[in-house]
Amino acid sequence: MDAKKLGVMAVLAGVAVAVVPWLLPTGPNANLDAARFLESGSLAVGAAVVFAGGLLTALTPCVYPLIPITVSVFGARKTEGRGRALLLTSSYIVGMGVVFSALGVLAAKTGQAFGSMLGHPAVVTGLAVFLLLLATSMFGAFELALPSSFQTKLNAVGGAGVAGAFLMGSVSGFLAAPCTGPVLTGLLAFVAKSANTTLGASLLFVYALGIGVPFFLIGVFTVRLPRGGVWMEWVKSVLGIMLVALAFSYLKDAFPWARDVVKGLGLQVGRVPGAVIAALLVVLGVALGAVHRSFKEGAREFSFKALGVALVVAALVLRGGALDAGPVGTLWVSLGLAEPARAPAWQWHHVMPAKQATFSPEAFDQVLAQAKAEGRPVLIDFFADWCAACKELDRDTYPAQQVISESDEGRFLNIKIDATNSEDSLDALLERFGVEGLPTVAFISPEGKVLTQPRVTGFLAPSPFATEMKKARCTDVNAC
Repeated sequence: MDAKKLGVMAVLAGVAVAVVPWLLPTGPNANLDAARFLESGSLAVGAAVVFAGGLLTALTPCVYPLIPITVSVFGARKTEGRGRALLLTSSYIVGMGVVFSALGVLAAKTGQAFGSMLGHPAVVTGLAVFLLLLATSMFGAFELALPSSFQTKLNAVGGAGVAGAFLMGSVSGFLAAPCTGPVLTGLLAFVAKSANTTLGASLLFVYALGIGVPFFLIGVFTVRLPRGGVWMEWVKSVLGIMLVALAFSYLKDAFPWARDVVKGLGLQVGRVPGAVIAALLVVLGVALGAVHRSFKEGAREFSFKALGVALVVAALVLRGGALDAGPVGTLWVSLGLAEPARAPAWQWHHVMPAKQATFSPEAFDQVLAQAKAEGRPVLIDFFADWCAACKELDRDTYPAQQVISESDEGRFLNIKIDATNSEDSLDALLERFGVEGLPTVAFISPEGKVLTQPRVTGFLAPSPFATEMKKARCTDVNAC
C-alpha cells in the first residue's frame, strides 16, 4: 500500500478513536417512563413510548459495537434480492426480540436487574468466545457455515442464513441488555405488578423492535461491503478488530481483576491523556498493518498484522477505561507533570460491598440509622460495571458543580451499591427498594423514609438531577 495513503488512514483512525467517544449522545433519560401510560390503561400510548425508548437506546454508544455483527450477517454476501434481505433482517430482529422478552420476564419474576446475566462469568465467556470466532472469520481464518446436511434441511424453510441471522440477533440481544434504562425499569415493574407474562413479553418484544430499526435499515437498504478486491479485506479487518475489542470489553466487566486493571490504568493516565495515548497506539497499529496486511500472506505479514491488531485492540480498551477517569491522571501528578484537581469533587461516603467482600445488610442498615439520627437525606446509587447508563451518570452527572453543591448544601449521605455480581443479600436489597433495572438512584428523606418519588432510573443530566435531590431533602422545594 502507498505510504502516503497508509499514513493518512492511520492518522484518521487515531483521530476517530480520540474524538468520536466524546461526541456520542447519552442514553434515554429518566423522564421516558412507559409504566404510567400502561397503568392508566393507555396500552397503545405505552407501547409507542416503549418503541420510542428502544429506538433511542439504539442510538446510544453501547449499541454501536453491535453494528459489525450486523454487517457480518448482511454485508459481504452475494448479491441478493431485497426480499431475501428483508427475510434475514426480520430473522435477526426476531432473535433479538426473543432474548429481550425472555430476559425481561425473568427479571420481572425473579427480581434481578435486567441484564444482570452479563455479570456471570460463564455467560460472558460464552458470548466473548462467539465474538472472537466471528472476528476470526472476519480475518479470513474460515467462513462461517453450517454442516451441509443441516444446510439442506434449512434451505427448505428459508436457508441457513435465516438461522444464522436469528442466532446473531439473539447474541445482540444479550449484548444490548446493559444499554437499557428508564423505559424497561418502569416496564418491568408493570409486568411484575400485573402478573401478565404474555403482555409483558409482548411489550419487551416491541422494545426490541425499536432497537432493531437501525439494523433493519442496514440489512434491507444495506451499505453492502465491496464485492471483491483489497477493500473487501480491509473492511472485514476493521470489523474483526471491533469484534475482538468488544469481546475483551465484556470479559473485562465480568472478571473483577481485569476490570480493576483497566480501571486502574484509566485512572493513572486520565481522560484526556488516555485519549491521546490511545490515538497514538491506533496510528502505530494501523501503520504496522492492522488493516491492510493479511494473516494469510506468510509469517512476516502475519506477525506485523498480529502486532498491529493487538495495538489497536489495546488502544480501544484503554480508551474505554480512560473515558470514565478524571481529566488528570494520577501518574502525571506523581511525576510532577500536572497539578491535582482543586475543584470540589463528588464524594461517595460508602461503597457497598467493598472489593472482594460480600454485601452486609446489617452494615447498610447501620449507615441508614446513623443518617436518620443525624437528620441527613440519603442518596443510594444502584449500579453495575456492565451497566452503560451507570457510567454516564458517573462521568457526566455526579462531577457537575451543581450536583456537588446540592449534595453539600443538603448534607446528603451518598451510598453506592455495587450490584455487578449477584448474591442473595444484594438481590434482597434490590427487591426491598423496588429496583427493576440499573441504574436506579433511590432517596431517603431526613426523617428516614424511603421515597418512591423522587427516583431516578436511567441517565439524568446534572440540572434535573440536582432538582430531584432538592425534592428529596425538602418538603417544600420552593422553601429550600
